[in-house]
Order: sequence, then structure tokens, then C-alpha cells
Amino acid sequence: MTAFVLDASMALAWHFPDEATEHTRRIALLGAANPVLVPSHWFAEVANGILVGERRARTTIEERVRFIERLGFLDLEIDQLDPRAMFDRILPLSRAHGLTVYDTLYLELASRSGMPLASLDRELNAAAQRVGITLIGDLA
Repeated sequence: MTAFVLDASMALAWHFPDEATEHTRRIALLGAANPVLVPSHWFAEVANGILVGERRARTTIEERVRFIERLGFLDLEIDQLDPRAMFDRILPLSRAHGLTVYDTLYLELASRSGMPLASLDRELNAAAQRVGITLIGDLA
């Protein structure tokens, strides 16, 4: 296995026990052993997911601290897409696939890098399959 693009939905599933599956555990192991590529907004998305989980009493501060420590062990490569690409590449791609701009950033990154995508987002995964991006689950 090589590097892969990791979206926030998959990373957050590692934190919330009710979202854990054999598939998410397998991806967590892959992430521990391989470089993981993320768009720069990934941190904000993960932080927001943690915050919402705290507000809904799905997690504790102690669990959050342990999760963030675990994320610190990932070999994260942070993509720095030129912000002007939002208008000429990301926005049209979002329209074409009916995705949010945030999800489209993962789609575009996986396409541009040629790396497989790890996501739990159904719409994002469907768009990735339409454009020929390999999903991590397809590799198992």
C-alpha cells in the first residue's frame, strides 16, 4: 500500500466508538503505516467534528486528548492548493458532482495526486468512483 487521501469523516470515525467498523479500523492501521495526504482544511473539519461530538456528549475531553495524540502519530502530508483554484477548478467540480466545496477538495486532491481515497461520505465516494478514483475499500 502507498499513501492515500484521508477525509475528515474517516478520521472522525476513529474517534467515535459508534462509528467504528472493521473497515474504519483497517483504514486506521493503514494510516499508521503509510503517508496520509490531506487538504489544508482537514484540520478545521476534524476539529469541528470533535467539537460537535463534545456538544452532543458523544465524547469526553479525555477521549479527545487521546484522539488528537493518535492523530499526531500520522505521517500527514498537507496539500497546499492555490486558493485561486477554488474558483476555476473546485467550484466547477463541485457543481458537476453535487458536492460541497469541502468534499470536492478531497475529490480533486485524490484525482490530482493519483492516490486512493478513504472516506465514509457516500456522495463523495460515488463521485470518486464516477471519475475513476480508487476507494480504499476497493483495495481490500
